[in-house]
Amino acid sequence: RAPEIEARLCAVFGLREALVLRPGSSDRSHALARVGQLGARFLEQTLRDGMTMTVCLGRSTYEVIHAVRPGFQGHVNVVQAVGSLALATPELDSASLTRELAAKLGGTAHYLSAPMVVDSAGAAEVLRSQRDIQRALELARQADVALVGVGNLDPATSEFCKAGYLCADDLEAIRTSGGVGDMSAQIFTADGLPYIGGFNERVIGLRLEDLRAISTVMSIAIGESKVQSILGALRTGVVDIFCTDLDTATAVLMEAAAYTRVR
Repeated sequence: RAPEIEARLCAVFGLREALVLRPGSSDRSHALARVGQLGARFLEQTLRDGMTMTVCLGRSTYEVIHAVRPGFQGHVNVVQAVGSLALATPELDSASLTRELAAKLGGTAHYLSAPMVVDSAGAAEVLRSQRDIQRALELARQADVALVGVGNLDPATSEFCKAGYLCADDLEAIRTSGGVGDMSAQIFTADGLPYIGGFNERVIGLRLEDLRAISTVMSIAIGESKVQSILGALRTGVVDIFCTDLDTATAVLMEAAAYTRVR
């Protein structure tokens, strides 16, 4: 770990804790798995019998959940934080991750039986009014701990694009009008504000204000391509615990300093 960089991240972004992995002997391609292990150890130390967790989809959350060791002494229920997505790798979907983590933590899995994104804000409102979906969202809002990744808006890697919810031109328009990344499929700006453009209202899941009300939100993200997205995410006020690697942490701090000077 890198305590000096961790302390700087906490000071700059008001985090409760930062977990920064120093480079090891393993290949860079294994970095996310190693950061996931770091996040998993933190969760194992934090979770207590009777708690509830809520989880989002994605590779980062998958690596944390995959690294959680079975045999937890207690029962932690796990709630799906955002609707399901038709992914080429279904194990990364929030329903699959909810199931896997609940099995490891000896708890019950609670599913949000809805698509992640629907065609209109009106359709989303109708779905949110359904009793089962209302119940699942309320359980997720009451969670003690949330686990979220940070997505960028690059068409080559965006899950929105892969699932057909947005095309490259849509993402370009969102970026042009201020969007820089997403958490729980909620797009935010460089200043950490919710993106105003209609997309967020089409999502079935926890909103940024819902996540902000959860007492412990852990976010995991690494990589040069995500630095601007991470900056926006850390400015939302949602993230309490941030888990990353040294290269990413250093780049984020440098960008934050440059941003402050420009402002």
